[in-house]
Amino acid sequence: MVGASGVSPGVPARAVEGGVAGVRAPRVWRIILESIAATNGDQRNVLDALCLACSKSLPVSGVGLALMTERGHEGTVTATDESAAVMENLQETLGEGPCLDASRWARPVLESDLAAAGTTRWPVFGPAAIEAGIGAIFAFPLHVGGIRLGVLDLYRATAGSLSEDEFAEALAFSDAATTVLLHLQDKSPSEWSLHPQLDDAVESRREIHQATGMVSVQAGVNLTEALLLLRARAYASERSLAATAADVVSRRLRIGPEEGENE
Repeated sequence: MVGASGVSPGVPARAVEGGVAGVRAPRVWRIILESIAATNGDQRNVLDALCLACSKSLPVSGVGLALMTERGHEGTVTATDESAAVMENLQETLGEGPCLDASRWARPVLESDLAAAGTTRWPVFGPAAIEAGIGAIFAFPLHVGGIRLGVLDLYRATAGSLSEDEFAEALAFSDAATTVLLHLQDKSPSEWSLHPQLDDAVESRREIHQATGMVSVQAGVNLTEALLLLRARAYASERSLAATAADVVSRRLRIGPEEGENE
């Protein structure tokens, strides 16, 4: 449920107004620049360094960053640990979760106690996240005006809210991530290509689109239903949506009207 402030309940009002976040921003940028310096200026590792710095600066267990568009989850760019990677893949596979809501609503989604409310909020993702050991999730949209770029997701193993200062710092990290995404795209090899660090995420999404078309033909259903079949198969087999799509495209897997059989 969205509060009157335009963000999820529990968002510190003073931080939303920008005062605290503005104070926190210089500290966050110093942390990020120090982390980037450790990569010897390799731009391919900038987002990795940013997410790692965020996970160390805030009381969270892991951080993930995903590309988002109006179509939804477009692939994971980076994750600080296996648990964060699993959470990103799970949201992409299910088409449900805090990162999709944050991008759709263009406001942070804060779930400080996943066990208490997450199963109602996200009937499929919630129980799966709890089973994976996640206690709280905080998702911050990366937008420029009406353009959706991505979402910065913060995960923690235990329940608990972010303090006002911690929320403001998370906002500063999300602002920095937005700036870095724009910078990487600006530094892409050509006008029509993506920066290498972003291209891998988008390439997996292209394969998902291709697989969806193939399943549509195999099962005799429309594209929306075909994507649901693809997601159902991925979730049932405990594999990522991208890996399942790759099997369909390579013809190692056929999904028919009743979810088909392996060829």
